[in-house]
Amino acid sequence: MINLEVPRKFLPLISQTRGFAEEVMRPISRKYDRAEHSYPVELDLVSAVIDGLTDSGTGHGAGAAGATRTNDAPAQVAGVGAGRKEPRGSGNRNGTNLSSVLSVMETCRGDVGLALSIPRQGLGNAAIAAVANDEQKARYGKRWAAMAITEPDAGSDSGAIRTTAVRDGDDYVLNGEKIFVTAGERAELVVVWATLDRSLGKKAIKSFVVERSNPGLTLVRLERKLGIRSSDTAAFHLDSCRVPARDLLGDPEISTEAGFGGAMATFDNTRPLVAAMAVGLTRACLDTTTELLGRAGVTVDWDRPPLTQSAAAARLAELEAEYQSAYLLMMRAAWMADNGRPNSMEASMAKAKAGRTCVDVALACVELAGPTGYAETELLEKWARDAKILDIFEGTQQIQLLVVARRLLGLTSAELK
Repeated sequence: MINLEVPRKFLPLISQTRGFAEEVMRPISRKYDRAEHSYPVELDLVSAVIDGLTDSGTGHGAGAAGATRTNDAPAQVAGVGAGRKEPRGSGNRNGTNLSSVLSVMETCRGDVGLALSIPRQGLGNAAIAAVANDEQKARYGKRWAAMAITEPDAGSDSGAIRTTAVRDGDDYVLNGEKIFVTAGERAELVVVWATLDRSLGKKAIKSFVVERSNPGLTLVRLERKLGIRSSDTAAFHLDSCRVPARDLLGDPEISTEAGFGGAMATFDNTRPLVAAMAVGLTRACLDTTTELLGRAGVTVDWDRPPLTQSAAAARLAELEAEYQSAYLLMMRAAWMADNGRPNSMEASMAKAKAGRTCVDVALACVELAGPTGYAETELLEKWARDAKILDIFEGTQQIQLLVVARRLLGLTSAELK
């Protein structure tokens, strides 16, 4: 039975990560927001500590790279609704997926852009953890990986990817364009999604690990953005980019039955992580606004109905309820991954709810704080800018709702577009 209380063994990790967020990240947050594209050297210390926690076993999978699929899932039995299956038995695992979302959530209470800039904790690392075999995980486990999915003509529809991968002896040759690659300039590796056969659509899409130094992978530009400015966002051109066949993640065969499943397993891991980013930023907004309103004499009385309190207090209580909903969905999606349960729908639910909640709460907190919320004297105005990306990347709000609808109705992507 699922228990959404934070497991006791993760409490030290949460405490340590919260300390980094408040004592290391927040003090430099404004600095790197203004100095867009400058590398935050202070994060090397954070990365070293995360590596140490993970290697020692005390971190229980700290950071995004800890998210992975459970290989020894319980036996499957038929479940209810839309052909879903649930594992047999009452065993309960609180593993690296749950610890990863909790640590990412706490980190993003400090700064989302800086969290995305921590070496070896990128979304590409989570993609490798989700799809790679043991040998590939051993080779790439200590290296920083970005993830390249989006293209000029293929944004939310990952199945429309046009970057090609053609087998040539012991290599694949990649050609195409990739945009909006988070940490693309700084990472050592780039996980590139490409198709083995455009005529087969989603079924032929695979992911490849490409060395950032590969001469066929050219950095075209760095984007200037509304938010998360401390995180670099790159555009690449792949021109006859030769990649060893052993660097294809997962099964190299095109399966008409499994189809897009192997590549999409990446999203089942990374969407709860993005939800965690949004939940952490939401928590930061609420905590800061509660403190600011408290100085002005406005506090929420949780024992009284909202209608009997001030408008500001009632609004804050409403926002807190939205936060709790997003938090619980995030926890559920991560717990399911730890316990070998199919979580595609729950991952999309968590990402959709958390992304929307983060944007709504951030803007509401700016409004509640008045001139202070709009000024650079507090981080609220920056958090309001940072929030929007969390409702967009790793699949937009609309795409998440479409995934949920398909799962609930038991329809394929061809049947419900």
